[in-house]
Amino acid sequence: MSIRIKILVLISIFMCIRSNAQDINLFQEINNNLITSFESNSQWYLNDRKFGSFEEEEHLRTTKFLRLDYSIDDKLKAGLQLESYTPENLLNNSKLYDKDIGIGTYYLRYTHKKTDITLGYFYEQFGSGLILRSWEDRFLGVNTALRGARIKYILSKDISVKLLFGQQRKGFKISEGKIFGFDTEIELSNFLLKSRSNSSLIAGLSYVGNKDNYNSSNPNAIEIPEIVDAFSFRLDYSNNNFYSNAEYVKKSGDLRSNAASPANGTTFSEEKLFDGSALSFTAGYTKKGFGLSYNFRRLENMRWFSEREYGNLATNPTNQLSINYLPALNKQHDYTLANIYLYQSQPGLIIDYIENPLIRAGEIGQFIDLFYNFKKNSLIGGKYGTKLNINMSYWANLNTKKNDPNGIEYFAGDDLTYESDFLNFENKLFTDLNVEIRKKWNKKLSSIFTYIDLFYDKSFLDSKYNGSKVRAWIGVAESTYKFNKGKSLRLELQHLSTNDDARNWMGGTAEFFFNSKFGIYINDSYNYEESNIDQDTKIHFFNIGASYAKNASRIALNYGRQRGGLICVGGVCRPVSPNTGLTLNITTSF
Repeated sequence: MSIRIKILVLISIFMCIRSNAQDINLFQEINNNLITSFESNSQWYLNDRKFGSFEEEEHLRTTKFLRLDYSIDDKLKAGLQLESYTPENLLNNSKLYDKDIGIGTYYLRYTHKKTDITLGYFYEQFGSGLILRSWEDRFLGVNTALRGARIKYILSKDISVKLLFGQQRKGFKISEGKIFGFDTEIELSNFLLKSRSNSSLIAGLSYVGNKDNYNSSNPNAIEIPEIVDAFSFRLDYSNNNFYSNAEYVKKSGDLRSNAASPANGTTFSEEKLFDGSALSFTAGYTKKGFGLSYNFRRLENMRWFSEREYGNLATNPTNQLSINYLPALNKQHDYTLANIYLYQSQPGLIIDYIENPLIRAGEIGQFIDLFYNFKKNSLIGGKYGTKLNINMSYWANLNTKKNDPNGIEYFAGDDLTYESDFLNFENKLFTDLNVEIRKKWNKKLSSIFTYIDLFYDKSFLDSKYNGSKVRAWIGVAESTYKFNKGKSLRLELQHLSTNDDARNWMGGTAEFFFNSKFGIYINDSYNYEESNIDQDTKIHFFNIGASYAKNASRIALNYGRQRGGLICVGGVCRPVSPNTGLTLNITTSF
């Protein structure tokens, strides 16, 4: 009997025992100590007269996740996650999981007083994730869990440490690269800020190493290190309403990617090693009705994977085997037209061979967010108050000067080097200004008004290399009216206008909830003006759907067209192909 069949048999037996247990006390104990959750995402891809026939073999695709977490006692817990990607993984998700079913993760965790030990698979983050973050996002198709061991220990009330060793998930296998590291946090307030009872000062120090063998056939290759390591130092300070954080990461020398397109595959320069670094700073002030935050970040050669071959974004668009976490720092929108020009962080060192070698060394930029609540019964606030949110971001490619000892202009040699400016914002890639006003008119009617102004360097960010740069503005107005007995109606109108490129779009949504459990919706986005790109752009991207939720269970059904481009969660994106089909999502826990 195969292991997959055994797993299914064991689950079936377990579920029967749970529902038909003769020993009521045993059943109650199992039921009280077990947490079960299930998620299913299915898509049936259809032919479309606008997009043409769906060319891939499998039209019906499904991912399923069954998670079981059991508390053996107050100290010991165990769990596993069963996953299915049959008959095939969802479109544009990683092929590592295709047509497979089995145990994705499992763990055994012991906690007692100052000690926390995990064996098996685990998720971890050091600091803000610039140096290490293992995580899961099913919507993006990412799971970088580590399989190995992790120990957390509280040395004293002011000092805690973490130690870990593991190998990342690679589908249902594990990567060849080995990751090890430690993290410590020291509360300095009791030593340095004794007179300031409302202040906190915490210092953190982290180390992460990755051992990945790389065999080269190049006789001129330098000695390529098996281990690439990184150190980080961070400092968190807060005082009453003020908070701040600073973090610096230094990564040791590694190969740089030469790949410019998926057709080239992943190749590396083997005659030079290049260091990486990251610097981030955050500061903010909050009080009732007001909030202001500022973020600065500089990334250079910080794309880092447990297997080097996965370091090319073109061949690994879903960021499988990523060691660290480098999301875009700008406003994340739910509106469809606001997600046409999406910025992805640019942290890697890649040489593109287009006319002259173009060096992508990293990014530098900043993000500012302001929130203000106009008080009730004020001139602007009105009877119910008015909420204002303004934020803006600016991101640029690191300014670099290249040096090729061989004097090659078109195809750079392996010994090409470069220097980057530390603080130079002149190579603008993306800017946006977002203004959002939330207004409650009476007890039943409320509205949200949004204005977005953005700049998008399409030539660089979409690798078009035609000099195209997009300026666009987007306006959104939505209102929600609440009827009696949980009924509500939400209407939304959107418009996008650009200087050229995709020209003018309009969109809208109508959503009606019959009660707090059941609702239906319809939306549409339409490029009503001819575009200058070589394809039919006058397409209605419509969606019709419904959802029903009760307690911890939810089911949602949708039919419609998906516009090609990027989808993002928390600043991390993956590409999607244009498609038409039916989508069914089911989630429950018990």
